[in-house]
Amino acid sequence: MFIAVAVNWHLVWTRIVNPNGIFAHALWVTIYISIVAQILGIALGLLAALMRMSSFRPFRFISGLYVLLFRGTPVLVQIMIFYLMIPGRSLNLLLFHPPETIAAGILALGINEGAYMREIFRAGIDSIDRGQMEAAKSLGMRYGMAMRRIVLPQAARVIVPPLGNEFNNMMKTSSLVTIIGVYELFTDAQTFQSNTFSRDIAPFIAVAFWYLVLTSIWSFIQAMIERKLAVSEHGDEISLRERAVAIWTEGGGMVRSAWPWRARA
Repeated sequence: MFIAVAVNWHLVWTRIVNPNGIFAHALWVTIYISIVAQILGIALGLLAALMRMSSFRPFRFISGLYVLLFRGTPVLVQIMIFYLMIPGRSLNLLLFHPPETIAAGILALGINEGAYMREIFRAGIDSIDRGQMEAAKSLGMRYGMAMRRIVLPQAARVIVPPLGNEFNNMMKTSSLVTIIGVYELFTDAQTFQSNTFSRDIAPFIAVAFWYLVLTSIWSFIQAMIERKLAVSEHGDEISLRERAVAIWTEGGGMVRSAWPWRARA
């Protein structure tokens, strides 16, 4: 059974083609939160993966506990906890000083993302033959240098595809920070609807379009990165078109990642 819903398509077109300055600011906030949170997640994920593979048992325990806590609890709850924990002042995040609400959202999303990135890094590193590390050590390289120069560059082919999918998810998950008062894309649509006292879904259709634009742009950037890294079994470079189609149809792009370790609540 379908319920007829009135849609002001002129409003949809206006907010897509001619957005105002407030909307542009909301778009910038969404992009900023997504990028910084993903960078934080990558750093924490790599650190947690290295701790997981460490021979030092307390490091392995801390890494496992980190994943257990942040993969086992809703990200919405984590956002609220970080918001209530951060004092009423701005933090310095990548040369910017965002207000406490944005800082709390970035920390919550980034730390949550790190728990998922740990498994991606671990799977990528485990895909490299152990003989690579042993050969590097036989040449006099220390563990850190061997990991930076030998193992991680080779693991990048395995890590990049799911990492790109994670960033796609991050751009969409960033809408959850509206619960703590961050003025981003979803908040802008919600505010516009509240001010007009209507049940028109036009603002949300426009916002959905802009999320689609962001994720589509990233999908093509991801396809170009993967094209540089991925080589077929015959040694032929996969075309950009084939890579883009693969991203859209194999769990990347507009749909949630289908990797076996992905089970985000």
